Amino acid sequence: MARHTPLRFRPQHGFTLVEVLVALVVMSILAGLSWQAVDAMVRTRQAVEQQSQRLVVMGTALAQWEQDLQGLLTDAPLPAVHFDGARLRLVRRAPGGVQLVVWSVRQGLWQRWASQPTALEAELLQSWAQAPQLLGTEPGHINLAQGVGAWQLYFFRGNAWSNAQSSADLMAAAGTGSAGGASEGPVGQTPPRERLPQGVRLVLTLQGESGSGTLLRDVLVPGGQP
Repeated sequence: MARHTPLRFRPQHGFTLVEVLVALVVMSILAGLSWQAVDAMVRTRQAVEQQSQRLVVMGTALAQWEQDLQGLLTDAPLPAVHFDGARLRLVRRAPGGVQLVVWSVRQGLWQRWASQPTALEAELLQSWAQAPQLLGTEPGHINLAQGVGAWQLYFFRGNAWSNAQSSADLMAAAGTGSAGGASEGPVGQTPPRERLPQGVRLVLTLQGESGSGTLLRDVLVPGGQP
């Protein structure tokens, strides 16, 4: 006769309340750490994208800057390049004639204004005289870059760099009288011409959420004189 061995059942224990609470706390900590990591990644990605976009915009602005300087009119009836500390005035060749280009930094914006091309000297002189009164909202004004705190320009003359405001080398021009002073004279009078520098050095002080820094760019001026 077969003998039957009785089955033995092991008692089953569930999780205690303390174990459940500990597990919930651990999961909460892990979830918090994971969220912080994801948030940091998102912020880093946004900062990189903003910085990349800023670099693209700045690169476009610098390309326009170089194009303006390399298109200077060497035989202009007035200074082809003139910096007064607030704005840089350039006289450059353009399709349809000659135009005046004004670069300035205003309220953190690097701006460029260009007059309509003209073949008339009187219109060019009028644009030159109106340049100091530009407000930055006129037609033809473009904001090329943001986050520019300040700027300075240097001209390469006499085998050395010097401040663009103190290195003017004036040449006598018809109708100017004495070329020894830097004043432009009354509206309509041809301002003293300045000898073209061999190069222009741009120094921009950049400011932004990611920090500040300095951008330096040298541009060779075709037709510049030593």
